[in-house]
Amino acid sequence: MPNLTESVSKISVSVLDDDVDFLHYIEDLLADEGIYSVLTFSKPQQLFEACEQQLPDIVLLDMKMGEFTGDWVLEQLQTRWPGLCVIIVTGYPSLEDMRQTFKMKVFDYLPKPFTLAQLRQTLNNAAEVYGLGRLPHEFLRDRLGQRIKLMRTERGWSLKDLAQFTRLSVSQISSIERGAHLPSIESLLAICKAFNKKPSEVLASIGF
Repeated sequence: MPNLTESVSKISVSVLDDDVDFLHYIEDLLADEGIYSVLTFSKPQQLFEACEQQLPDIVLLDMKMGEFTGDWVLEQLQTRWPGLCVIIVTGYPSLEDMRQTFKMKVFDYLPKPFTLAQLRQTLNNAAEVYGLGRLPHEFLRDRLGQRIKLMRTERGWSLKDLAQFTRLSVSQISSIERGAHLPSIESLLAICKAFNKKPSEVLASIGF
């Protein structure tokens, strides 16, 4: 469970590419941004060993690396660490490659050469989707709100229905679902009771 007292941490990015000059280029770019910690690798096994020690938030993966194919590396990453955010980087983009890559559930596809603005936007998008670089209580607030809304809609309940079951106001529940506020302990217990779930079950379902 995340430590709710810790400060915002840097977003960890691992880069795999057999072009050493490109690795230095990416490392310098991201270091200057000030919000990323960067590790670079020229061989897949180096990346795998680093992931075993500590899983990065994002992997930038080159698709053309001599004897190693990006498809094989991607398959290894997704098998060992399902849900890992992978962004494909390649100097040989093609429409067919993009189609095949997205079938493998990568987050995005970044063709070389790209600008700092393009790289920054892609990483920002990943950070937003994966909740990276935020305070743990902000992450909890957003995920819990989304989860409660999902449970409500799965039951076919309106906000008014859930308000009646919990004796909370519609505005309270709406605020919680939007991620504007964390529920109090009493409110969380009432919501969980309405869905016949333990608070620990709900929290575990969002990674806490």
